[in-house]
Amino acid sequence: MFEQLKYWLNYPLFKFNERVITLIEVLAVPLWIIASVWFSHFLIKLIGKRLTKKNKDPNIVHLVQRILYVIALAIIFMTTLSMVNVPITAFAFLSGAIAIGFGFGAQNIINNFISGWILMGEKPIRIGDFLEVEGVKGVVEEINTRSTRIRRVDGVHMLIPNSKLLENTVTNWTLRDKLVRGTVAVGVAYGTDCKKVKEIMLAVANAQPETLNEDGRAPLVFFQDFGDNSLLFEVYFWINSQVEGGLRLVASNIRFELDEAFKAADITIAFPQRDIHLDGTLNIVNQQSNS
Repeated sequence: MFEQLKYWLNYPLFKFNERVITLIEVLAVPLWIIASVWFSHFLIKLIGKRLTKKNKDPNIVHLVQRILYVIALAIIFMTTLSMVNVPITAFAFLSGAIAIGFGFGAQNIINNFISGWILMGEKPIRIGDFLEVEGVKGVVEEINTRSTRIRRVDGVHMLIPNSKLLENTVTNWTLRDKLVRGTVAVGVAYGTDCKKVKEIMLAVANAQPETLNEDGRAPLVFFQDFGDNSLLFEVYFWINSQVEGGLRLVASNIRFELDEAFKAADITIAFPQRDIHLDGTLNIVNQQSNS
């Protein structure tokens, strides 16, 4: 049985480069590729988990994994060529022709690939950052070699080419920290005690658990202007949040509480209105038709 199996495994199939290729050599190549790719993937994932458990920067972990993937694929490719006894010099001419054609036909792909490595190396954009790109806001979930995946505030995922993130203007709300400033504007009726309005707005803003009260970040109230129909006030506040929803939630809570506080203090929130003044005498005539 063993001798028969050995015979079939060493059975010559064809000749390549004046060398006889046996069945076991043909089977060994795909088995080696499958096993090596699986082992590389398993090992790189394991390294990534170990680095994550040590609280390493997720951007560094992602970059290390990408570098290891490239190294692993290069080793697998070189070893495969060695197994089938294909010299590297045989690819010299062919690789040159492929490189020329590939360079003309895949300029965008190469551009995005290089841009991806620049993003992972310089880190102007990191995983977890809150970005605004051409009016669209979202959180960076993954930076790949060709594109970056962003989850918009409405839950929809976007794939943005890496070159677009480098060549266009991108607003990174959390580049240096997670602090975001928000504002709430309100107009009150003329004749209202302005100092009382300021006290109420400061008290409401400071009462929010999310707002910061440290030096330079405490809520501030500004008397913005004498409007056409109201006295315009605006409160500025800072929160520690990396998503737009957190800012909108705090602003909404402030508006709810301002409405209640103004009602309790008998302060009227102004609305657009117009007063008409007539000079002279106005006579109103009531004409009733005789039936």
